[in-house]
Amino acid sequence: MKNTISAILILYFFFSTSIFAKIYYVDSETGKDSNSGNSPGNAWSSLENLNKISFKPGDKILFKAGTSYFGQLRVKGSGSENNPIIIDSYGEGDKPAIHGEGKKDYTLFLYNVEYWEIRNLEITNEGKESKAGRRGVTIEAENFGDCHHIVLDNLEIHRVNGSLNKKQGGGSAIIWKNSGDRVKTRFVNLIIQNSYIHDSARNAINSRGYTDRENWHPSIGVIIRDNLIERVPGDGIVPVGCEGALIEGNILRDFLDVLPHSEAAAGIWPWSSDNTLIQFNEVSGHKAKWDGQAYDSDWNCLGTIIQYNYSHDNYGGFLLICNNGDSYGTSKNIGNAGTVVRHNISVNDGIRPYPTERRGVFSPIFHITGPVKNTKIYNNIIIVPQKRFGNLGRTIVKMDNWGGPWPKNTLVKNNIFYVGNEAFEFKFGKDKKTRFENNVYYGKIEGLPKDPKAVFKKPEILNAHSRGDGFEILKNFLLKKSSPLRDRNIGVSEEILEGM
Repeated sequence: MKNTISAILILYFFFSTSIFAKIYYVDSETGKDSNSGNSPGNAWSSLENLNKISFKPGDKILFKAGTSYFGQLRVKGSGSENNPIIIDSYGEGDKPAIHGEGKKDYTLFLYNVEYWEIRNLEITNEGKESKAGRRGVTIEAENFGDCHHIVLDNLEIHRVNGSLNKKQGGGSAIIWKNSGDRVKTRFVNLIIQNSYIHDSARNAINSRGYTDRENWHPSIGVIIRDNLIERVPGDGIVPVGCEGALIEGNILRDFLDVLPHSEAAAGIWPWSSDNTLIQFNEVSGHKAKWDGQAYDSDWNCLGTIIQYNYSHDNYGGFLLICNNGDSYGTSKNIGNAGTVVRHNISVNDGIRPYPTERRGVFSPIFHITGPVKNTKIYNNIIIVPQKRFGNLGRTIVKMDNWGGPWPKNTLVKNNIFYVGNEAFEFKFGKDKKTRFENNVYYGKIEGLPKDPKAVFKKPEILNAHSRGDGFEILKNFLLKKSSPLRDRNIGVSEEILEGM
């Protein structure tokens, strides 16, 4: 009997919330804010009424396609698990656009709300001058507890002129932030997907969260997938304070060369996050004067996996694995441990054409620095640049000590290092228990590591000189049937390449 009553109550709640949910229509061309807003023929004309409402589960806000709005949208109210609140478009035409004009630090703001899905909007926030902290979309939860199910889907975000200076507050197309001293707060199932982010400063998608291990409360279920990011000068995708974030299927390219010399940036990298999975992404053309790698496993991170990715033509190289020795061993920095880098292809990375002011003149393809431990790098294909610039861009792997301690227990196994006619080198220092096993070293290479099963034969790749965008080109890096490596588990296998 109790089960029957419970079932009836659940059904009643579900249908009652669905029945009483409202649809709000907005049309800047033919609408009026004095209308009811409950039908296309009685649509509102601006954002004004929307900013006054506390929305309920199942409500929908629909903007007419091809229309434009000026100002900011700060939503209120929360949906529920089975009835999220949805913002979308209606009719045929271009995405409806909301232009913040730089008048506030955001154009769309979700603060202490949950169960929202925002789709099919164009968003800008361009002021007359750049401003620190300016964003297109800000998602923030503070002293809220678990903040569930925020979805950004098929958005176009551009013309957000934040500051290029990270320490001043930077700027980004999308930022999410979770915090709280009274109530620990995190995001649960935050999804950013299918969106086009371009021509924004400084960053594309970044975040802030709990980073101190004595006050650890990571967001879970964070997914960033299938986005196109281009002409953004700084960091591409940076999850902070997350557990198990998934970053997959994104394309990041053509980073603008406008950052100051003091600014470090990279394509995709976690910070103070554990078990981040970075896969099936393509990052190319990063031009930061400091760092500038495609991928990075940064400090205070455990268990990062970087797999099945394509990297090419990045000034700073393919990969950075780092940890700041100055703060190592504190609750703010437990180190970098257990990074796995496997089944990736790097082509023509490390091509910085000028010296950097803060990290010397090298642009290694792999840079492993500071107290980093238990790193595994295996079954990758590295096609080094065919042209180097003076002393730049001629280091394949560089180990050094950021802040004092050196990397420990690094395994480099089953990789192909394919070098052309110019000499490239490996650089080591006081790193401990670094092991190279069963790698291919083809071409002019100096400072070779000790490798008991090293292979120096030409690997017989189908077309090692292939260059270009898109995963389709990676088929050129399959081994020929005549290759002596086919039975040695070296490089990226045919099955994996076809899957990529």
